[in-house]
Amino acid sequence: MKNSIKIEELLMLGLAIYLFSTLSFAWWWFLVLILLPDIGMLGYVFNPKTGAFTYNLFHHKAVAVLMFFLGLYLANEYIQLIGIIIFGHASFDRALGYGLKYPTSFHDTHLGKIGNTNE
Repeated sequence: MKNSIKIEELLMLGLAIYLFSTLSFAWWWFLVLILLPDIGMLGYVFNPKTGAFTYNLFHHKAVAVLMFFLGLYLANEYIQLIGIIIFGHASFDRALGYGLKYPTSFHDTHLGKIGNTNE
């Protein structure tokens, strides 16, 4: 089952790449921006609860889809780009086993424990 989920997430990353190709931005923008959603980890500077909230906000696919469709509705490629980057980044993270965070610890995700769990 784990491999099936990883393949599904990689296909969703492929969808994000395809959707990016429909926009008028140069390809290097995708490479520059794809890691930007990790800025949500800065919330962990305060505490795990804040960190989980900010991380999940920048990694939630529903947020990404809403941003993309809002951009379509407003005919605004910048808003579409935000949605595509969040969606692609979240898919890539999940293909690597990183999920949405629980407020208990950075290591507690909806996909299971990650990283060094000897806190």
